[in-house]
Amino acid sequence: MVRSIVLTLVLSVVVAAFGAWGGAEYVIHRLQRPTPLHQLVHQKLHLSTEQQGRIAGIERDHATRQTALEAEMRAANADLAQAFQQDHAYTPKVQAAIDRFHAAMGALQKETMMHVLAMRSVLTPAQAAQFDETVVKALNTEPM
Repeated sequence: MVRSIVLTLVLSVVVAAFGAWGGAEYVIHRLQRPTPLHQLVHQKLHLSTEQQGRIAGIERDHATRQTALEAEMRAANADLAQAFQQDHAYTPKVQAAIDRFHAAMGALQKETMMHVLAMRSVLTPAQAAQFDETVVKALNTEPM
């Protein structure tokens, strides 16, 4: 009986660690390739010079915050790895690392939405209509 409980706990920790690592890798990979939204903004909306400058500033600010949140996700995964290596059980340290990772991922999603809204505020009504269509399509097919 004890052996079954220990095996269940070890497997739970391994699956949790793998899930957190996989989630981080997926999010980071998705953020490194151009999204349909950025392709639209930079290639199809025919932005004015003034719009391009404003959006460049918005993107610089977002990139700084995005980098910090991605670093936080990697740090949470490192904490998870250390907690797993230490105890090989679903301990409060494991739970704290998972919670830290989820908080950083949630903050990154919020940051991304604020970035999208900031870019939208620079657009003309006609550009915003195309932009909105792309955002809605992306949200219905892919996580942000």
